[in-house]
Amino acid sequence: MKKALVIGAAGNIGKPLVKYLKEKDYEVRELDIKPGWREGYYVADITKPADLLEPFAFEPDYVFHLAAMVSRVTCEQSGSMCIDTNLYGTQNVIEFTKRYHAKLINFSTSEVYGPDVEIMDENEKVCPNNRYGLSKLLAEELVEYEVKQHNLNAVTLRPFMMYDENEDLGDHRSAMIRFAYNLYHGIPIEVHRGSARGWLHVSDAVRAIEAATRVESYEIINIGNPDVHSIEELAFMVCKELGADEKLIQYLDLPSRMTLVKRPTLKKQKELLHIDTAVPLEEGVRRVCQMIRKRNQK
Repeated sequence: MKKALVIGAAGNIGKPLVKYLKEKDYEVRELDIKPGWREGYYVADITKPADLLEPFAFEPDYVFHLAAMVSRVTCEQSGSMCIDTNLYGTQNVIEFTKRYHAKLINFSTSEVYGPDVEIMDENEKVCPNNRYGLSKLLAEELVEYEVKQHNLNAVTLRPFMMYDENEDLGDHRSAMIRFAYNLYHGIPIEVHRGSARGWLHVSDAVRAIEAATRVESYEIINIGNPDVHSIEELAFMVCKELGADEKLIQYLDLPSRMTLVKRPTLKKQKELLHIDTAVPLEEGVRRVCQMIRKRNQK
């Protein structure tokens, strides 16, 4: 049986990834900084090497490194915490992964590209415009250095706009979740003029993440949905699904340190991971709105 350690297991991607890996017959251990008490779950801070001793004693075959400080806003507000977690923490994970001869699946972000790359190809020169993207790019370079200099076995994934109907609610979450929650409660939503994204459902995302274990040499791979929609279109779709008043949609210019349009190339996702997206945006919006209704009816 293959053994997997999921770091960041209590997050919005970590939780469904753990479930998927178990369904695929992996023996799984979970690690997160969030307190929890269950078998196979470790509470640990990746910036503290001693915290990693017991989880890695499991001797995993694969290490899925999803732990990070995210968000352009929080990473600008707390730059030291961002660098500690996303760089120093990643270096600690690398060292333990090498020690146990495991394969590292390093989770990065599409924020590494920045606003000046029109078609976001893995071979393009990138220039992030926020500390979150910068810290994750530097973490990518750490991984690549260790691959070249110290024979680390690794793959880096750059995810584009993932979402899940079961993810946590809150102002820090993705636009789709925030839109659905606010519109259901009659609260206005903000749409950035001209912005557009491709939306990747978590069920497609976890298939892509697990498939990275079978990529033989180091690669940087975009994972996302090739169908890019404007955020305005998404807002109208959510309004229609919930029967909400379209007058609740408010338009704003793009804030600083954001990217207006994210349009990835997904050739590697198809050719190396053998993943095509199965959940179209319309179906994803339906699932999210259905769950918002269910949560609030309780």
